[in-house]
Amino acid sequence: MTTIKFQLEPLTCPSCIKKIEGKLGKMNGVEEAKVMFNSSKVKATFNTEQVTAEELQEIIEKLGYPVLSSKTA
Repeated sequence: MTTIKFQLEPLTCPSCIKKIEGKLGKMNGVEEAKVMFNSSKVKATFNTEQVTAEELQEIIEKLGYPVLSSKTA
């Protein structure tokens, strides 16, 4: 399993959390997706054989949340 953190533009509403966590959590290969509202970060643990970090970032951005940077943990 791999863990990655995405830094997003500042989140403006708590409903953003459920939207992002729900979408990422339903993806094959994603073990856990957690949004840290106060720091505008998304932490995802995933299986690289099933999904890539790029695919996760693409989903976040399609939901309307620009990713500023990412870092594997």
